[in-house]
Amino acid sequence: MNRRKLLGVAAAAAGVSLLSGTAVAAEEDVATRVRRYLDRALAQDCPSVVCGVIRGKDEYVAGASRKGGGPVPHRRTVFQLGSIGKTLTATALARAVSASRTRLDAPLTLPPGFPVPRKGNRRITLVDLATHASGLPSLPPNLLTGADPYDPYAHYTLDDLAAGLAETTLLTEPGTEYAYANYGFGLLGQALAFDDVDAMLRRRVTEPLRLPDTTTTLRPDMAARKAVGHLAGEPVPDWHDHVLSGAGTSLYSTADDMIRFLRAQLRPERSPFPAAIELTQRPHFTASADLRLGLGWHLSPLANGRTMTWHNGGTGGFSTCAAFSRRSGTAVVMMTNTFSEPAPGGNRPIDELTYTLLAELDES
Repeated sequence: MNRRKLLGVAAAAAGVSLLSGTAVAAEEDVATRVRRYLDRALAQDCPSVVCGVIRGKDEYVAGASRKGGGPVPHRRTVFQLGSIGKTLTATALARAVSASRTRLDAPLTLPPGFPVPRKGNRRITLVDLATHASGLPSLPPNLLTGADPYDPYAHYTLDDLAAGLAETTLLTEPGTEYAYANYGFGLLGQALAFDDVDAMLRRRVTEPLRLPDTTTTLRPDMAARKAVGHLAGEPVPDWHDHVLSGAGTSLYSTADDMIRFLRAQLRPERSPFPAAIELTQRPHFTASADLRLGLGWHLSPLANGRTMTWHNGGTGGFSTCAAFSRRSGTAVVMMTNTFSEPAPGGNRPIDELTYTLLAELDES
């Protein structure tokens, strides 16, 4: 794979597509359904895949691996999470708002030397960043200059960010249009805790929710449990990011942690900060008839009139997706150790499998 193609992965991994129509299968038990979806994932060139399901009080986690694809993953196998991590940054924002430390309509403010771009009279606000309505491009204009195509964020420094902000032109006036942007969530993380984003997420989100393996730093025990990422069938390094990590670009997690995180979404009243979680799931921007934005979360209609709340993620060697339905108390997370590009104008294979499985379970 050539360098230009590899660097394109940094932008493609940030992409989000809408839910397409799904058919509901005949009644099956959860284990049988999950096994069928694992087999479908393996048939789409995933080296290995793990799937976790919540249905009411019950949960089920299973993994599968192709021949030569490495060990069969389990609930504590470590994957890079990618952009699902944006929902953690959004939760940190919601906690700050709930505690009256900031407001959703507060303007984006960064230290001197980090100029915030403007277009028109309206300034970028925190809710603009959290709903992808800031007008920012997907990535800083100087991000890929000199980047390692296998680890495109690793070289980027705060000095680079300051220079990139000075070069940035907003695509639209803030608050007017949806345009998915890793750049925006990276800046949101810095606005919440400048040069301390990872520690802030640990203090405010992952530790209170008891997500010990959801972190940007691999502990030795995590490294021993980590799946090897793949791109076009070849092993690739993990991504590392010290500046825009609020976008989830270098975050790790497990099915076990994601099941616990999704339980908090399904039952906020049992979480340490119910008001903040409810705030993240409330619609704050309407992109189209089929897509509204919470803080971090995307909200799309299911065929039965219920709402699917979801986010997908990807890095150079991993693809993930998580979705849930509050009305039915159902959630699905799928994680695989390969980067996959979306079909033209559509979803990636792992996304389509997640959405379809959730729709089946929500109906049954």
